[in-house]
Amino acid sequence: MSNQVNLMTNVMQDKLPMTIFGKASLEAELKRLMHEERPSVIKAIEEARAQGDISENAEYDAAKERQAMIEGRIAELQAKIASAEVINPAEIKSDRIVFGATVTVIDVEENEEQTYQIVGVDEADVKAGKISILSPLARALIGKRSGDEVAVFSPKGEREYEVVHFEFK
Repeated sequence: MSNQVNLMTNVMQDKLPMTIFGKASLEAELKRLMHEERPSVIKAIEEARAQGDISENAEYDAAKERQAMIEGRIAELQAKIASAEVINPAEIKSDRIVFGATVTVIDVEENEEQTYQIVGVDEADVKAGKISILSPLARALIGKRSGDEVAVFSPKGEREYEVVHFEFK
């Protein structure tokens, strides 16, 4: 349980918990931006400049705007990677639900079973079964065990879930 308390404290101290897959995904995006997008936009700016007067050149303006967006995203990704606390869920040994757990729950009202992995903010994809550590459901599940029931307060109202099973993989 103390590991989870430390993890939540790190979230508050700008440490970003993420899985190995999440970090690799951010690194792949950063590499693409730096080695493909950045050179491409620099070339577009050069071509637009070659057309003459840049004061009324729409291509130049669009390329400069795209360059600013790319540079902003590169800086954002570098900061996220630098402050990442990378966690391999397969190495976690806990008798309670913590970051990285893959949790199967039953929606008590709907009697519907769902499985989610608790991941970092940038990895969240509900359709793929990955929920952010900061989501209402993940926050309710943290520290629970199989058989526990949790109430989740979300924009859609209160829902109750029962933890069926959880694992680390």
